[in-house]
Amino acid sequence: MPAGWRLRAVLFLLCAGMAAASTALGQQADGPAVPTPAAGDRETFVAEMASRHGEGAGTAGARFDLMQRLVRQGQLYGDRAVAAMLLTPRHDFVPPGSRGDAYRDSPLPIGFGQTISAPHMVARMTSVLAVQPGQRVLEIGTGSGYQAAVLAHFTDQVYSIEIVPPLAARTADAFARMAAAGYGAYAGIRLATGDGYDGWPEHAPYDRIIVTAAIDHIPPPLLQQLAPDGIMVIPVGPPTVQILLEVRKRVAADGTVSVQRRDVYEGMGQVRFVPFTRAQ
Repeated sequence: MPAGWRLRAVLFLLCAGMAAASTALGQQADGPAVPTPAAGDRETFVAEMASRHGEGAGTAGARFDLMQRLVRQGQLYGDRAVAAMLLTPRHDFVPPGSRGDAYRDSPLPIGFGQTISAPHMVARMTSVLAVQPGQRVLEIGTGSGYQAAVLAHFTDQVYSIEIVPPLAARTADAFARMAAAGYGAYAGIRLATGDGYDGWPEHAPYDRIIVTAAIDHIPPPLLQQLAPDGIMVIPVGPPTVQILLEVRKRVAADGTVSVQRRDVYEGMGQVRFVPFTRAQ
């Protein structure tokens, strides 16, 4: 079979699986009703985004193309993760002057010394988390809100903390505006302003925790708030370069707690995140 036809066959099977998974997700009583994106064909997807949100062909087509590349590269996997990334308009989470670069696979500045992560990093972290409907998710480092928006397509239990007050306020406004414009999943994202090192104990335990800033250790409060059999994804290392860790918490029948750590890139790559900021 020619390479082009093999790729089409793979994408057809992937999108068929996405349709089944997304339909099931929409039927969950404890999760958001997520519409299935028409991901099997670029033209159909573009038309669907125009019908649902009045989105232009340029951004919808660029997002479709980027997600195909991330799937081929192995950065984005799992039917739910692919659907969530396709449904999240990254161009609405970057400053107006950067919209033309929104679907380049690179981080972009969002002000206040912060960045929006590159799409491949959001894709990989989202895929590793494998959030299920109704699970409770804590994000440390709201930033532009893009990662939280992606996660909101999995579950209606997304909690996010941002330490920079004006950035937190701007992102809260963006979620409210987009929810009113038809992105209903974003209305349920719960935001807080503060030091994320201590987590958000009022809503613990969390089935999933994602940290989007670099730190040289795993914060004990976050590990404590992670539910048994929960997963945390966190970049650990010095400010210059880090290892992206998948952390799993196990609790034995006798109450003994163990922690399993895995390098997400299995020694084949390192990551660079902005430093974890603490309150003074």
